[in-house]
Amino acid sequence: MSTQTTHPMQSRTKRWIDDWRPEDQDFWEGGGRQVARRNLVWSIFAEHVGFSVWLIWSVSSAFLLSQGFEFTPQQLFLLVALPNLVGSLLRLPYTFAVPLFGGRNWTVVSAGLLLVPTLLFAYAVQRPETPYWVFCVIAATAGFGGGNFASSMANINFFYPADKKGAALGLNAAGGNAGVALIQLLLPVVVGGAGIFGLVQASGSGIHLERAAWFYAGLALLATLAAWLRMDNLTSAVSSPREQLGVLRNRQTWVMSFLYIGTFGSFIGYSAAMPLLIKLNFWVPDPAPLGTGIFFAYYAFLGAGIGSLTRPLGGWLADRVGGAKVTLGAFVAMVVFTLAVIAVLQRVTPNPTADPAIATSNSALFPWFLGFFLCIFAATGIGNGSTYKMIPSIWRTQAQRATPDGTPERVAALTRATRQSSAALGVIGAVGAMGGFLIPLAFSAPWVEDPVSATKGAFAVFTAYYVLCAGVTWAAYLRRPHPARAHALAGAEI
Repeated sequence: MSTQTTHPMQSRTKRWIDDWRPEDQDFWEGGGRQVARRNLVWSIFAEHVGFSVWLIWSVSSAFLLSQGFEFTPQQLFLLVALPNLVGSLLRLPYTFAVPLFGGRNWTVVSAGLLLVPTLLFAYAVQRPETPYWVFCVIAATAGFGGGNFASSMANINFFYPADKKGAALGLNAAGGNAGVALIQLLLPVVVGGAGIFGLVQASGSGIHLERAAWFYAGLALLATLAAWLRMDNLTSAVSSPREQLGVLRNRQTWVMSFLYIGTFGSFIGYSAAMPLLIKLNFWVPDPAPLGTGIFFAYYAFLGAGIGSLTRPLGGWLADRVGGAKVTLGAFVAMVVFTLAVIAVLQRVTPNPTADPAIATSNSALFPWFLGFFLCIFAATGIGNGSTYKMIPSIWRTQAQRATPDGTPERVAALTRATRQSSAALGVIGAVGAMGGFLIPLAFSAPWVEDPVSATKGAFAVFTAYYVLCAGVTWAAYLRRPHPARAHALAGAEI
């Protein structure tokens, strides 16, 4: 643990820090920065593994048929959606666990819990007689990985000063989000389904999905050990559940939750659904082994990869020009590029009979579909980073406006605002992640005759939602407030 002469980090044990003052410049430069950075690095790693396990079904579901399982497209989309539902519900208790048990302690527990979905996955995929409902239960346990995000973000929020939260939270989130891209890239390689950049690894023994489970179980153990040895708990991060639940009464919590459904909900939902979207609309299995059209395994990781890379950019931009302005720009871009995707889908031919000729004709449109879809992913990443910058800024601004400058009341209010904004990060993250459950269900749409029509209808609904989000962002945070509402939050400060 780092210490210094003028501003010691007092500790009651070697993994609890009692004196933590990141807003004090001397304290920060005298050792605080190094401690915060170390915790950020290992938080990113643990969250990265969590996200990977969370999205393990997004790619593996597309391989289940080749393993001998007979599931319908609607059943596969449900397997993709269930981890997102459970992950979103777990984000609230995971957030509250940080002040109750300590950020380092809970990272150890949450990383260890990832062994449950990975080991169960390894067991089930080797047995074609496994009932579908068992797969649903196992897929639901993958939601443990989704809960990790909330506790990780809440923990890192305590470590950094206000002017560096945007970049730190952006990096932390991007490291986790990158887990989505990497598992979608590496899982086909690990299980023997495909190589990287089109180099197919045809194995005579077929596809072995259990290999991916064993691989990520090992990484979960490594993340658990790293958190135990290298991370810290902060005494100042401790608060009561009652104080944390107080954020539910704050209108800003629900406004930001609404916006985060549009940004992160879209990112995680599209990431989960992208492999199946490509497979159902642009590929048919004949002739084996590669089929005809676009093989999803070569492209599924690109969307999540782009969204992960642009998330820290969104936080960086928000630190400099204001989170509300960046968020509004992200939603405008999402509207434009979603309309472009719909325009491409208007020319795609439904392929209910798995006709190779139709798949070939659709393949010519795939570069346009992929290009516009990746632009949506880029916008969601920027929006994710900017919205998470806005959250601590909102609570800090409220504390500053409620107390006189330079008083003990101001200091206490800012400390309380940090705790409340960390709780808000969890609540908003939980609500926003619901988009990851709803989007795959919208694409499956069993009441629609063909996959293309279901996909077009879903994108039309999403476009309308993004327009509404853009309007809410402008009205709540960028519109000049009426003098009678001087206490309202100004966009320039957010």
